[in-house]
Order: sequence, then structure tokens, then C-alpha cells
Amino acid sequence: MTDLSRRTLIASGLAATATATPAFAATTTPANAPAPYGATPSPRQLAWHRRERYAFVHFSINTFTNREWGYGDESPALFNPTDFAPDQIVAAAKAGGMRGIILTAKHHDGFCLWPTQLTDHCIRNSPYKNGKGDIVREMEQATRRAGLAFGLYLSPWDRNHPEYGRPAYVDYYRKQVVELCTRYGELFEFWFDGANGGDGYYGGAKETRKIDAPKYYNWPSIIALVHQHQPMACTFDPLGADIRWVGNEDGVAGDPCWPTMPDHPYVQSEGNSGVRNGALWWPAETDVSIRPGWFYHPDEDAKVKDPQRLIRLHDESIGRGTNLNLNLPPDRRGRIPDHDVAVLKSFGTALEASFATDLAQGAIASASATRSAAFAPAKVLDGNRDTYWSTPDRVTTPTLTLDLPPNRSFDLIRIREHLPLGVRVTRFAIEAEVAGRWQRLAEKTAIGSQRIIRLDAPITARRIRLVILDAPACPAISEVALFRSVAPVPVAAPRSSDATLISPRDWKVVTATAPGAEALLDGDGATIWSQPAPTTTPASVTLDLGTTQTVAGFSLTPWRHPDKVSAPPRNYRAETSTDGRTWTAAADGEFQNIAYALATQRIPFTAPRPLRYLRLTFAATAVPAEKLAIADIGAFTR
Repeated sequence: MTDLSRRTLIASGLAATATATPAFAATTTPANAPAPYGATPSPRQLAWHRRERYAFVHFSINTFTNREWGYGDESPALFNPTDFAPDQIVAAAKAGGMRGIILTAKHHDGFCLWPTQLTDHCIRNSPYKNGKGDIVREMEQATRRAGLAFGLYLSPWDRNHPEYGRPAYVDYYRKQVVELCTRYGELFEFWFDGANGGDGYYGGAKETRKIDAPKYYNWPSIIALVHQHQPMACTFDPLGADIRWVGNEDGVAGDPCWPTMPDHPYVQSEGNSGVRNGALWWPAETDVSIRPGWFYHPDEDAKVKDPQRLIRLHDESIGRGTNLNLNLPPDRRGRIPDHDVAVLKSFGTALEASFATDLAQGAIASASATRSAAFAPAKVLDGNRDTYWSTPDRVTTPTLTLDLPPNRSFDLIRIREHLPLGVRVTRFAIEAEVAGRWQRLAEKTAIGSQRIIRLDAPITARRIRLVILDAPACPAISEVALFRSVAPVPVAAPRSSDATLISPRDWKVVTATAPGAEALLDGDGATIWSQPAPTTTPASVTLDLGTTQTVAGFSLTPWRHPDKVSAPPRNYRAETSTDGRTWTAAADGEFQNIAYALATQRIPFTAPRPLRYLRLTFAATAVPAEKLAIADIGAFTR
């Protein structure tokens, strides 16, 4: 469902404006400083780069309907957390090293977590605090109590609003933007979503409404509206916004991942890696959930990413110069589950310990060339991102050497460029002198905000050097730092607590259009059933549950491994039987956002029914691909 993916409908429009920021103090430019090269960040983008990691909090009516995308027909009476604890949510994020919170104030279902008077589809018509609650306010206050920054997500798509797709809705949406930008203090980010237009409730119309997003929303005017009220809030997504989507929801940035992009509407392949020498400073945000889904689902309690995986996510996002936006979905109580908290604490503690001590401190810095004393090699060691080592303009491939104190053992190397001067280094190498011999540790493309290199094992070096191999302008390196990584404490995965799940342990594959369908029943998301993408003949699998049971629906988990060759199915047809001969239609439709979220899809039948056999048919892949790939199939009782 490419046109309904979270980010693919990207608009055209407005260049980011520059405003002063208390988070990025202005400094006096030294005499004879290098001229900026190419696109450069605005002050609010510079402040955003320095946040590095923050938490997404998806919590809304979907939490209580067990959906990822609500249809818009949900009753506000369903929203009723039993123990909403914003301080616990924020504390969990802070334990994981997060420096901010972005809350989903309204998702695609249109349900608003603040007591707006613009619609009845909001929290004031819910049982929570007898309609007197304000989740946005409570989260904002808890976030500030913890000393973190606060941001908001407001879905442009609204599957509840009767005027969606018409001019009246855009006026409504702009009023929502103003409410959120004026009621909840300073925001560091305002998050739009690329999912725009499709089927919905729409006030009872129950139809599909397509839009031309750039023309419909007039994104330049909406971005300007945000900056009018929140000059330091970086806007996310459309062309003209301050930051871009990284192109997947797996938490993996391109390598390299340039912060510059061409001045044209977003292209996913460009978004993942950026474009060297792009006209716009449009850096990537890498978003991913700690669980398979964005909202809480009980059947994912045993599928939380472990601390080791979060460390890899850190390397694959922050380590490549992007910001990490890690989703932490509260459960139906309104709390982050205990296991998720334990994982975050392990991850955050390991991260803090790993980067606590810069082992390059005490080193003596020298270089093959230096611009002047104001840009001396020692500037890379002073801990100040506003100072930097540089060379004369004509010297673009110099070498910087650090003579280290004795017995410095490290396995992490962090390099930073001085971003106000643009991205200057194209390609570089890190070399170390070990036991009297120089060896090349890594050769990489792009530095930017930061580049973190993790070695396979710690080394003890007498000297290290940064070798600039290719650059169109003289370098401006603000930091070269060395660290010794600390492994996170393992956290054992719990068993699923969802009593509605039917274990596939005794299921069997009756027939399938390709071999290996047993992988659908092993509960292992890393093993898959794969076959050539369906064209004229649909893919199909028939399963025997072993005994006749009452089943309310099936679940499908796509393969979550980033793969350019394979894709999950676009749509489905489910049929059931008690004897394997007579079949009854149970459900058919299109999986929502499956190609990009890669989350488990829960498909209810038209009604619960007794069955022993389940037949699933898939006619096409969600996006063009050579192969269809599915990780797991399951079922539930209600």
C-alpha cells in the first residue's frame, strides 16, 4: 500500500528559516575562518543535531483496540488507562539515555489526547478522569520535570473527520496545529506523518478518499505556521521541513547518511543515504520501535528488542550522523511494561558507561598542516564543538595524529565535523600504530554530525591518525575521541502474557504454493516462508490447527530484515473450514503500512467462528519486489 505508507506522500515547499536558539550559543568567528562549504544547518537544526536520541510515545485509542491504524469509528469510551503514569514513562525513556519525548497527540484515527473543542472525538468524551484529563498536558509536565525536551506528533490524515479530503479539514488541521503549538510550552520537534488519504470512517461515510498531499495541505504554509509559534521546533518530513525520514522504520540509516538532499520532493532511496552536495540541509531522523509495532500489543510482550540490539541501533543511526527516535509504547495501564524498562535501563547504563571517559584526553595532537593557532590540532581534544582543527584552504587531504598516553585501550572512535561550515570531508581513514606498526582500522565515507566506528575488539595503540582521503574543502574537525565500550547486561525475554493467542505449536502445513511454509509456525521472526512474487497466480498456504477451535482472527508477521529483494504481501483473503473440504470466507482486505512499519498485522474475521483449517491467499507484494516473504502466522480468540 505504497500510497498509504507512513512517509511516502512527501510534499514540496518551504526552506527552513534560521532563528536564534538558547540551546546553541552564538560564538565569535575566529579571523581567517574557512568559508562554509555547501548547504549548512540553521540554528534550530544545530540544536536538533545535538539531541542525538529521544523517545517516541505512541499511546492512544489504538492501545485499547489492539490496532496499529485505527479506522476512525472507535468510541472515545474505549480510551481508559487504568494507571496512567507519565513520570514512569518519562523515567523509562531517561533511563535509556533519551533526551526528549515526542508524543502522538493524534494518530490517523483522529482521536485527540487533549481536550480540544474542535472535535468530539477526543479525550474529554472518554472515561479517563471523567472527561477532565489531558494526556498531552500530563506528558508535557512530566517531561519537563525530568529535564527533557518535549515534542508532538499530529497526524495530517484523519480517518474520523467528515470533511477530510475537502478544504474545511485543512482549516481544522491548522487550528489543531495552533492549539498544540500555543498550549504546551516550547517544543523541540513537530512531527507530521507521510500517511495521507485512504479508507476511513469519515463521519460515517465509510469510503476511500485520495488526496494530492502537497496541493491539499499546502505544506509551506503549515510549516510556517509551526515556526510562527515555535521558532525552535524542527518540523519532520515534507520537503521544506527541517528533518527528513530515513526511509525505513527498522532503525537503520544508510552508510553513509549525508545530511544534505536535493531540492525536490522526497525520494525514499535518497532519504536513506542522503545525497552528497545536495542543495538542502535536510538531515535524517531514524525512527524505530522497541517492539515490532508502534502501539502496545500484548502478543508482543516477548518480542521486545534486547539491549544488544539497541546498541546496534545506536551504531546504525547515531553512529552514522542521524538522530535516533526510539518508540516506547505504554500498555493499557498507561505505563511502560516492566520488561521494556529493564531493557532500557540496561541499554542506557551501557551507553553512559561506554562514553563516560574520553581516552584521547591527555594526548598530544599534531597535523600535517594547520591553518593558524586558532585552528590548532589540539582543538579536537578540548570538548568544545564550536572549536575545530582546520588547514589552509588549499590543503584538503591532511593528516591529524594523536600521540596517546601509555596503555590506552579502546574500541570506539568518534569523529565530529563543525557543522556550521557544512559537510566537508567526503572520505577518510582511521589508522593506529600498534607495536610499532601502522595499520588501517577503518575507511569510511562521510563524517557530518558524528561518525562512530566500533572495532571488533579493543586495541592498545601508541598513536592514531585521521587521514582525510577526499574532500572538496579544507577540513573543520571539532572532535576525535576514543572510548572503551561496556556491554549491556542481558535481559531475559519474558513469555507472552496474552491469553487470547492460540499457540501454533501443534499446527501443520497442509498445502502451500512454495516449500518451507513450516517456518510460518516456528515463532521465529528470523525464519521466513519465501517464494517468487505473485503475478498471475496468488501465493497460498493452508494450515491445520489440529482440533476445531473458536477463532476470532489471524495474525501475520512480516520479515523485519531490511531486504531489497523481498516484500510482505499487500493484501489477503482468509477462508476457514471445519473439515478441509467446505470453505467459508472469513476476511479480505489490504494490510496497512506493512511494507514500512513491518509490524505484526492482526486481522479480525467478520465474526468469531469454529474452524480447524485456515487458508490464506496473497495476490501481490506490498511494494514491487522479486519475492514474497512472511515470517509468522498466528491466530487469536478475541
